[in-house]
Amino acid sequence: MTPDTLPQRFGSGQAVRRIEDDVLLAGAGQYADDVRPADQTRLCFVRSPYPHARIVSIDATAARAMPGVLYVVTGAELVADGVKPMPGAAGFKRADGGPAATAARRALAHEVVRFVGEPVAAVVALSFEQARDAAEAVMVDYEELPMVVDAAVAIAPGAPVVCEAAPDNIAAVARYGNAATAAEAFAAARHVVTLDLVNQRLAALALEPRSVLATIDADTQRLTLRMSTQMPSGVRNSVCDLLNIPRDQVRVVVGDVGGGFGMKTGAYPEDLVVAWCARRLGRPVKWVADRSEEFISSHHGRDLFTHAELALDAEGKILALRLQSRANVGAYGTGTGVAIQLLIGPWVVTSVYHVPVIDFHFKAVMTHTAPTGAYRGAGRPESIYIIERLMDEAARQTGIDRTVLRRRNFVRPEQMPYKNPMGQTYDTGHFESIMDQALTLSDWSGFDARAAESARRGKMRGLGIATFLEWTGGNALEERVTVSIKAGGVIEVFTAVNAMGQGIATTLAQLVVDAFGVSMDQVRIVMGDTDRGDGFGSAGSRSMFTGGSAVRAGSDRAIEQARDLAARELEAAPQDLRYAQGAFSVAGTDLRIDLFELASRQPQQQIFIESSTKVAGPTWPNGCHISEVEVDRGTGEVAVVAYASVNDIGRVINPMIVRGQLEGGAVQGIGQALCEHLVYDPDSGQPLTGSLMDYAAPRADIVRGFKTELDESQPCKNNPLGVKGVGELGTIGATPSIVNAVADALARNGFAAQAPRLQMPLSPMRVWQAMQQA
Repeated sequence: MTPDTLPQRFGSGQAVRRIEDDVLLAGAGQYADDVRPADQTRLCFVRSPYPHARIVSIDATAARAMPGVLYVVTGAELVADGVKPMPGAAGFKRADGGPAATAARRALAHEVVRFVGEPVAAVVALSFEQARDAAEAVMVDYEELPMVVDAAVAIAPGAPVVCEAAPDNIAAVARYGNAATAAEAFAAARHVVTLDLVNQRLAALALEPRSVLATIDADTQRLTLRMSTQMPSGVRNSVCDLLNIPRDQVRVVVGDVGGGFGMKTGAYPEDLVVAWCARRLGRPVKWVADRSEEFISSHHGRDLFTHAELALDAEGKILALRLQSRANVGAYGTGTGVAIQLLIGPWVVTSVYHVPVIDFHFKAVMTHTAPTGAYRGAGRPESIYIIERLMDEAARQTGIDRTVLRRRNFVRPEQMPYKNPMGQTYDTGHFESIMDQALTLSDWSGFDARAAESARRGKMRGLGIATFLEWTGGNALEERVTVSIKAGGVIEVFTAVNAMGQGIATTLAQLVVDAFGVSMDQVRIVMGDTDRGDGFGSAGSRSMFTGGSAVRAGSDRAIEQARDLAARELEAAPQDLRYAQGAFSVAGTDLRIDLFELASRQPQQQIFIESSTKVAGPTWPNGCHISEVEVDRGTGEVAVVAYASVNDIGRVINPMIVRGQLEGGAVQGIGQALCEHLVYDPDSGQPLTGSLMDYAAPRADIVRGFKTELDESQPCKNNPLGVKGVGELGTIGATPSIVNAVADALARNGFAAQAPRLQMPLSPMRVWQAMQQA
């Protein structure tokens, strides 16, 4: 291999093997729990067994006397010490115009508990076993209070009240569009399609549970949190703000992260408690959640009921969309939980279609369940599920072919940039072309023959489609990087985006290879250290289009700084220098200097630059996902027998990683469609699916394989790389595609009346019951 071939082999566009994997496969990764200081202590929480209760008293006398116990802390002590409650949904309003309402969410519950699993006290001991045993010895006297876990019941008159500031249990509301204009459109419509749809509550199920190790520097009393998180700077800021610590006195370090899916964004109450205890004891304190704790106390996803109506004219053109939704945001109306359902999801609900008029009314409802937050897609899967179910049902009711109906309503390329009814602007997109490619890839026209073959085996075969887009970025559009060209032959780049299993280090390294023309083993990507730099972190599929853009721009700026230094060394004008594959040369001469030799001649033995880059706006990846299912008439079991997708994600840096993101995301979307459901008992408020014995997670055999293609013909215009976010696209498209396929199977086999009534998850029992009811 010559220097000239390095970018072609390892630069962008190439399926480079992940540089992260050798260490991980050898068992040498470093997760938060792998770091174990000699004087480490362990923390265990005492959690509420009740969904709603008053804390009458806490007696920790016996626990404090047990072997190895160092400290027992309660919510009352944290309040007395000035620990602040976690912030609510700032910027949102209630129906009366007042600010969004929520009870004060404390690091440890104080006076009242509001969901099963809410932390009430914490025990620190020398070992995990000692802390666990002592936690079981803490005696908490509760006075049970009325509870409610269903959002529909919670807003009914006389329902138990979650928060005194909201007697109706509505944390916030949002209205968009024009109700009067929409009513006129519906009155004039030839066809009106109405569906009641449920996006059920889900668990994120990251392979690595939440983990926090807090250590204190004996000399400076500076706090270091080593933890599993997607947003180191955000956690640092929250810990400092709520514990009243100057920001320069806290460092957050993140090593390997075993999955996040949005659930590990921001600080949790448990993080605050661990940090507080470490400062109080002056020694390392570690907490690692067990799987049961994750089920009952980490942020849940989805949980949205929507009454959806679509108005169409005689030709199938959309006239108006009307939605009424209630989101179950749990016991506390957090900023993230409310924003996802009242703002972010609505941004994309009109999707790839031209919808002239909207009338949306959304409510964030509090119940005695764990709070909801970000989970892969965060509002966009819910919205795309709604519009895609409506489009397929509209096709059945109007008799217009599903693909023809979509074609008639697509936003056209010549309309770009296109502002949707929610005020969001799509910069690029050729949605009809993406659908046409997917129809070919899936052999749409050959479906009838495959359905006949399935029928011969006693199976009902269905064909599902979803054409859709999503918004990525988190509206955090600026990133900072540092680039250091070191005398030892390494280019080190620090970025505040974060790894969580998605291969981001590899993709960023490819961009560095593009810029510098050096080999991959000369590039070192560093992440996860707030002492090295601040940034938003990784969420909302933003890592590549914001972080990647910053890495490429920073690399280019580092080369220009090095050019000036090389010009002085070579006694030439900077404009006369040519840079290629790690060296500068003077045009027309044999004078040259190696980049790393140039670094060795600098006072600090390096060439260092700090660079910030801001992209112009979010990205709008889109796709068409087509699936085929077989439904067993006798049992209702659904098998996904084919899955094809074409995806517009702009420029592709690493196609292997992109396909992995799309297909892994699709498996999670299929999981929601067919099996996942986090259930609370309505009579007791207890979670019924609090372990993997009860919660049906998708397995590798849930789909028989993928055909995944990438369309790079529409690069994003909002960032210099032309890339679009990809981390959540597969999840968003899979759920409606699969449900539409099952609905199609039923409709083709005499159960058309049941198609609009289907609700997720489409377990064998539910599908069988639908057929029996018909």
